[in-house]
Amino acid sequence: MILIDDTLLSTEVFDRRFCCDLKACKGACCVEGESGAPLEPEELAEVAKAFEVVKDRLKPESLAVIEREGLYVVDGDGDHVTPIVDGKECVYATFDEDGTAKCSFEQAHLEGKLAWRKPISCHLYPIRLTALKDLTAVNYHRWPICDGALSCGAGLDLSVLRFCKDALIRKFGQPWYDAACEAELQWRQVQAQRNKNGESSAP
Repeated sequence: MILIDDTLLSTEVFDRRFCCDLKACKGACCVEGESGAPLEPEELAEVAKAFEVVKDRLKPESLAVIEREGLYVVDGDGDHVTPIVDGKECVYATFDEDGTAKCSFEQAHLEGKLAWRKPISCHLYPIRLTALKDLTAVNYHRWPICDGALSCGAGLDLSVLRFCKDALIRKFGQPWYDAACEAELQWRQVQAQRNKNGESSAP
């Protein structure tokens, strides 16, 4: 683990290769899982504003759930999350003709119709944050539905840290990200020296 400001950064974020491949996964992260996307307290107002922009894009089933349950719900851990449809997709997911799920918030953002991109928990994935007593743990999360992203990332030699650049800067700021990149460089140099010396190291 690497300490940067008030975060503990797992070296798996340096070691693992990752790059989303929608052709392989069809946006399964918007569909799979036990609950909707986690929302930070300050994001609740953003969801309310964004809904007015994206509601015409949503499926009738999604709108029915929102009308019944609200724009967000509280899960078993007491956290706010997006509602889901029949135990499956996020209510804010849309689907292309080939069945690929996409975030309606992000689509509107990319079209210049929405300043807010999407929940930071979604933007950061496959990084997950865990609140500790005085620190925030920054970890890589392995999910089988993202196996295609591992292959894609390996082909591009793109680390999780580099893949999540925009989301990490959004969450922690540019100076934090620059420090993380420097830490990654130093970590790689140490690993290269260990390999040269024939030493083994944990991934």
